[in-house]
Amino acid sequence: MAQANFEELLQAGVHFGHLKRKWNPNMSPYIFMEKNGIHIIDLHKTVVKLQEACNAMKQIAYSGKKILFVATKKQARDIVAKKVGETGMPFVTERWTGGMLTNFVTIRKAIRKMDSIEKLLNNPEANNISKKERLLLDRQRAKLDKNLGSISDLTRLPAALFIIDIHKEHIAVAEAKKLNIPTFAMVDTNSDPRLVDYPIPSNDDASDSIEKILDFITASIKEGLKERQGMKDKKAKETKEVKAKKEEAVTEEASQE
Repeated sequence: MAQANFEELLQAGVHFGHLKRKWNPNMSPYIFMEKNGIHIIDLHKTVVKLQEACNAMKQIAYSGKKILFVATKKQARDIVAKKVGETGMPFVTERWTGGMLTNFVTIRKAIRKMDSIEKLLNNPEANNISKKERLLLDRQRAKLDKNLGSISDLTRLPAALFIIDIHKEHIAVAEAKKLNIPTFAMVDTNSDPRLVDYPIPSNDDASDSIEKILDFITASIKEGLKERQGMKDKKAKETKEVKAKKEEAVTEEASQE
């Protein structure tokens, strides 16, 4: 597994917190010092917390469960879409729809509606749709796809949430807590780390910092998925070998008769 590296985190600016006047006192255990009115995060503690999160993420991926990433702030959207997209995990980067977890049944209905519109528009036999109706359906599909397209494969509640900026994504945090879904998050000096299960003290505003943390997190997920696939391949091979031996035994028995 990729080990969290102090120097890499330092170069990415993960240690830069918010202005002192904006701090949350509950972040004090993770603050190293104050410099020019800005709090500096203790990267030694970030390394420990990041490694804990990576280990847990790997296990969730290995179990075959889904982790939902939430990052709607501008500087995180493209990074999350690219990095998380490579793992096949669902993500929300446009806006958090209230009830996305607590009213998941309704969200699934909206996703099914999006799929049905897609099928209708792609059906070559659907010639009875007027240009105006097609335009309206296109707009409706585009809107649904923008908000829900990245979670269309999420058929059940996720096993965990990874959140960038819990201050901004407080609704997602509250919904996860209500449903007892484990939460992982980048937590800056202006937020309360007690609100999540796996807080990673880090700069959640700079794109370089966000990308570096996600590098470690997604690498752990990929490793978990790879080991899971290896385990499945091994079982399939063993099953095939057992079947072959049984067939061979049956053939040998038949020949003796």
